[in-house]
Amino acid sequence: MSSASNLQNNPNYPNHPQGQDCHASDVPKTQQNQRDDTDHDASLEHEPLETQTSSTQDEGLYDDAEYDDTEYDDELDDDELDDDELDDEEVLAFDDEAATVAHSGAQGDALEVSELHTVTQEQAGQRIDKLAADMFTEHSRAQLQDWLKSGNLTVNDHNEKAKYRVKVGDIVRLEAKLEQHGSDQPEDIKLDIIYEDDSVIVINKPVGMVVHPGAGNWSGTLVNGLLYHYPNQAHLPRAGLVHRIDKNTSGLLVIGKTKAAQLELQEQLKDKSVYRHYQCVVAGDAPSLARQRTIDAPIGRHRTQRTKMTVTSTGKTAITHIMKITPLSDTYSLLDVRLETGRTHQIRVHLSHIGHPIIGDDIYGNRQQLRAGLTPEQRQAIQSFPRQALHAYKLGFIHPETGESIELTAPLPQDIVELAHTLSDGSFTI
Repeated sequence: MSSASNLQNNPNYPNHPQGQDCHASDVPKTQQNQRDDTDHDASLEHEPLETQTSSTQDEGLYDDAEYDDTEYDDELDDDELDDDELDDEEVLAFDDEAATVAHSGAQGDALEVSELHTVTQEQAGQRIDKLAADMFTEHSRAQLQDWLKSGNLTVNDHNEKAKYRVKVGDIVRLEAKLEQHGSDQPEDIKLDIIYEDDSVIVINKPVGMVVHPGAGNWSGTLVNGLLYHYPNQAHLPRAGLVHRIDKNTSGLLVIGKTKAAQLELQEQLKDKSVYRHYQCVVAGDAPSLARQRTIDAPIGRHRTQRTKMTVTSTGKTAITHIMKITPLSDTYSLLDVRLETGRTHQIRVHLSHIGHPIIGDDIYGNRQQLRAGLTPEQRQAIQSFPRQALHAYKLGFIHPETGESIELTAPLPQDIVELAHTLSDGSFTI
């Protein structure tokens, strides 16, 4: 079950009057419906440092190595990035009509759609396309428009144009088929389910799992697992995915179980009704990090290394808030970070850009990860850490069906806990 709260009164909510200067408060432990035996408390008891907000642009932190204002096409498709390098965060955009178009090579049966509605006095006079969108909320407006044109959506068994005004007693009939979307195959992959109801699923993705199939990763993905455990997801684009996180980032993802839920959650990501918090271990002392609580620096693709992102004046607006700083030592810290925007690799790029890279990040971390004063054990722990120490631990959204405010958390993975323990000389606990 979820730990529900009023998002508008929650200091984590993007439009809360406290805004970016608030601290992330501990969240009540959720009752989890998990498909494994994991059961930890992700809340931290350390007192955060006093908040200070700053902009990287004000502090002149653009350096020659990362800043690139050369003109280039920022509208390239995300397919230019390997699936292993797709970090996130950014809402997945789908063609509304795609849910009903069978991908070449698609396998499986079509889903029969059969709906009937009699127009009431209150509905009389509405355009048929508007009424259909109100009545058949499982389907997008674009799809319903197509069905009007194809004759799958009729009035009194006659084809009508979208501008037709319905009358009392008109019989609106929908008879159609939803072809299976894509050729991805179901696979029996264990999923860690944090929350589930008729409209949404929230999953705690483990490290090493790619979110959706793509070049070099055609099996073993979250989508393959979803198609096995939830066969009806085959009729949704990418099995209902709303957003993504990178293969080597762990944490929470929300999935729509219906087309209406998927579209609504995508809109919430765009209008920032959804809030997302990450925990990460970085190379950086607490006072320095406290001076850069808000990182406001545009992000785009690197001009020459097209699988990398970078801070660039031609990029898209990207804003990251450091909500809480837990010192692990004089030179390393555990951060609670909130995304205001969701650009690919945003947290990793921003923290590297201000000189405090995430431990284990072999793309944006480089030698800055190693600071003076490390013991041999600590140096070894950093150099051998196999992935970026980044975890999507908190997710809040408005339930697309009930309007309820949902907030969920996932515990900090054991590998990051052990890393923090080593860097803090054994003093770190959760």
